[in-house]
Amino acid sequence: MSSSCIKPWLKHTRLPISKALSAFSDCAYSTSTTSNIVEADVQSAKAYCAGLLQKNDSPSYTLQTFIPPAAQIAYLAIRAFNIEIARVADTVSNPTVGAMRLQFWRDNISKTFAGSPPKQPVAILLAHSLDDLSRRTNGSSKMSKPWFLKIISAREQYLNNAPYPSLASLESYAESTYSTLLYLTLSALPLTSLTADHLASHIGKAAGITAVLRGLPLLAFPPPPNQHSNSPGTGGSLDIQRTRQGVVTLPLDVMASAGVRDEDVLRLGAEAPGLRDAVFEVATRASDHLITARQMLKNVRAGEDVDHAFEHEGEDGHDYDFPISENPGTSVNKVQNEDIERAFGVLMPAVATSLWLEKLQKLDFDVFREELRRREWKLPWKAYLGYRRRSF
Repeated sequence: MSSSCIKPWLKHTRLPISKALSAFSDCAYSTSTTSNIVEADVQSAKAYCAGLLQKNDSPSYTLQTFIPPAAQIAYLAIRAFNIEIARVADTVSNPTVGAMRLQFWRDNISKTFAGSPPKQPVAILLAHSLDDLSRRTNGSSKMSKPWFLKIISAREQYLNNAPYPSLASLESYAESTYSTLLYLTLSALPLTSLTADHLASHIGKAAGITAVLRGLPLLAFPPPPNQHSNSPGTGGSLDIQRTRQGVVTLPLDVMASAGVRDEDVLRLGAEAPGLRDAVFEVATRASDHLITARQMLKNVRAGEDVDHAFEHEGEDGHDYDFPISENPGTSVNKVQNEDIERAFGVLMPAVATSLWLEKLQKLDFDVFREELRRREWKLPWKAYLGYRRRSF
């Protein structure tokens, strides 16, 4: 990377966030690499990633305070990576260029896990996080490279705003993106726990489904390219894959069942026949996942078995040993509660998702209401109360 690119990035912590991000934009896709990361690089990368969250994903920025301190840098790297991948569709002229940009990120991840991160802030912060995790655990724990690649592949599948064929396919997309972000953060604690991953799966699916609902108005009536909102709702402009021609990304089976037609939504907006019924059905599925997670939490705390198996157990990254406590004679249920206690800060996106769904219900499932795109002022104190009471 040329010195003309490095200098404004290293100095951007002295600038307002908007100017700092702009200063680096011309250098963000350089492919020069280095394995000699110094503290100044890490601090500049940390500031860049924090700014990226504050600008594009304010709920994640707010909720970082609940992540255990040792894993907060990894959390910033993971969430900033998600923003970079999610906004590819906003910054390219066609899906072919978008696919090339996503391949660039696959290469970035591969180089970072190989110990030669590109001189790019997300890659640098991720590399630092990987080294830190290895030091903290004497090499016994690591984050999963396949999970990062899984997120990229899931985003790529819908790069051209292809509709979700079914509600089940939307759930699968949410699992591959939002749930996987939670798995990565849990692994950075580090925590390998069937119970924690099972909760994260349901919470991530709820968050992902909700993100698609939140983005529906901006996809149907897209603003000019590269105009990002300041991340209201549960994840800001993530998933708002805008094109100049409006599209409707509700699952096709739900639209058919509710009698919703694309042309009606693009012509009538909120008044399209059947639209609120379709939104209700999709929102109900998201809410069901939150209800399931809450019931799991209640069962474990009551010493009862979780009433259903984790469907992803045995898949890549989801192999678990029999739970063992540091204290001999501790029951399996005690270990489950210990795992939940350690994981709870990572599960806080459930609070942001729940707040948005509650607001949607109060507005009679009119997803076009402006209130749904405003920053949720209740989130900081609702999250604080939820964390203190260990509830969502």
